[in-house]
Amino acid sequence: MSDTIMLGDSPLTLETVYQVAHGAKILMGDKARERVQKARDLIEEKAAGDVPVYGVTTGFGALAEVKVAPDQLKALQRNLILSHSAGVGRPLSRPETRAMMLLRAQTLSEGHSGIRPKVIDLVLTMLNRGVHPVIPEKGSVGASGDLAPLAHLALGMLGEGQAEFDGEIMPALDALRRASLQPLELEAKEGLSLVNGTQAMAAVGTMALLSAEHMCKMADVAGSMTLEGLKGIPAAFDQRVQDVRPHPGQSTSAKNLRRMIEGSSCANGQSANRVQDPYSLRCMPQVHGATRDALKYARDVFEREINSATDNPLVFADEGDVISGGNFHGQPLALALDFAAIATAELGNISERRVEQLVNPTLSGLPPFLVPESGIHSGYMMAQVTAASLVNENKVYATPASIDSIPGSASREDHVSMGMTSARKLREIVTNVEAIMAVEVLCAAQAIDLQKPETLGKGTSAAHEQVRGAIPHLDGDRLLSRDIEAVLTLERKGTIVKAVEESIGELD
Repeated sequence: MSDTIMLGDSPLTLETVYQVAHGAKILMGDKARERVQKARDLIEEKAAGDVPVYGVTTGFGALAEVKVAPDQLKALQRNLILSHSAGVGRPLSRPETRAMMLLRAQTLSEGHSGIRPKVIDLVLTMLNRGVHPVIPEKGSVGASGDLAPLAHLALGMLGEGQAEFDGEIMPALDALRRASLQPLELEAKEGLSLVNGTQAMAAVGTMALLSAEHMCKMADVAGSMTLEGLKGIPAAFDQRVQDVRPHPGQSTSAKNLRRMIEGSSCANGQSANRVQDPYSLRCMPQVHGATRDALKYARDVFEREINSATDNPLVFADEGDVISGGNFHGQPLALALDFAAIATAELGNISERRVEQLVNPTLSGLPPFLVPESGIHSGYMMAQVTAASLVNENKVYATPASIDSIPGSASREDHVSMGMTSARKLREIVTNVEAIMAVEVLCAAQAIDLQKPETLGKGTSAAHEQVRGAIPHLDGDRLLSRDIEAVLTLERKGTIVKAVEESIGELD
């Protein structure tokens, strides 16, 4: 049990979410259990009283003024889950679903929702036994939080809808029974507490944000390989240049680049006729660094959010109050996600421009499209075109979703965040940037081969060796999609970055 994470003992981090998303076990700690029970006692008191409490003794949204009789409170909560399970589209991935389940349990464990501890226990036990509700990814407008995706999560807890268990999609009731679990019967407020909040956009966003952070390291690795392949000029990475414009990310990227190429005989292209490189090489610290700073802002927002109470109404047991508010509104995440999407797209944008520097013989001084006997062979011509296509697609995805708002619930919910759309767009941009950078790594490795350097930088050499261990030098045309996919696998497994860090120490 030493490897089990205790919910409520300490704040979640994005890394903790990642661990649970990929199988780590989790239980609720005693302090959290006490908080949850105390809030539940107050809700039961309110449910038995005569004063209307939103979502406890009333309807929802535009029906908030409709009082519900005591004998209908259970039906009210169940009907909420059924009616709100209106999602469409492909299901969330297993890691995204697990992250969402964890984050829902986390916000409930804050003790401001008023549900029974057994509700959280069921979510965590489903996680630990591998019962994952099928959650369509579309249907949320980001306020009152991610209603539709969260309803589909709750639906699985009721034994309704579908769930994945042991790699098989089946009726949720069958999945629960195969895991020796009983479906949940909802009590007062519990249905509402399960659907109010930002956990879908937070889950998808967390997984995408972690991948985007990894791509910042890959951008420095790929860029240093391209610099070597083009005999670039490293002077622009001098720490003095960074010190007079002290953006943290810029300094970090410049430091990584210097460490990558240290000891190179190739990255020293300055001459009487060439004193500075194109922007896509010279400005790597400024561009990569700006993305790092944007993602740092997004991380700060996310780590606050995933440790927050996002329910409505919120229960304050110590004061005996139940207060309707707006903590379910996804605007903080939506803005951060759109910012992260724009910033991550820029990693792909500048990477594709470096690919052009590599394959264009008038810019590189190397054989056209990096292949001998060009004309008979097309080399990496279409690889650059593929990268350009993905850059174009990212320009569409980078358009902010948070600038739009379409009212719902008879205009009671008259401003929404569209944060789930922002999260899904970031995910797509990250996927595209991974592929763009795979093209750059392939082309850069080929250019390095053609330069035949006496020595490469220590970090660049480690990256080049990993690529060549998986993909041979391109002597003539072959199926490039396989090569791109092979580099993508190295990127996503962290193999290239790990090899570099084993050679020169951890990248910042």
